[in-house]
Amino acid sequence: QLQIVESGGGLVQPGGSLRLSCVASGFPFHLYSIAWFRQAPGQEREGVSCISSSDGSTYYKDSVKGRFTMSRDNAKNTLYLQMNSLKPEDTAVYYCALDYGSASPTGWNIPYEYEYWGQGTQVTVSS
Repeated sequence: QLQIVESGGGLVQPGGSLRLSCVASGFPFHLYSIAWFRQAPGQEREGVSCISSSDGSTYYKDSVKGRFTMSRDNAKNTLYLQMNSLKPEDTAVYYCALDYGSASPTGWNIPYEYEYWGQGTQVTVSS
């Protein structure tokens, strides 16, 4: 059974940190590129970061570069997103998404490229 479960969201003050986890079961995990997307109220879903299946290349949205770090543990079928120096504008529901095959520098952040999605975890950055 295919299942994607995100966790680790919560309420944090500006400047704080959170680590999100995404566990994907029922997948040949190492064959999928995996991304984090986020969606704030009234906003479109946007790509935050992606790690490619082929060579582990990572891609990040410009506004999170230097603050967010993505990693994957294929043995545990788990993806992580370490988020530091959080800002109020990072507030959103964060989703984990899987796409079979390699990710590309130009297409990694397009939501319809991803076949499987988790239910999301809420991240709120507020004082």
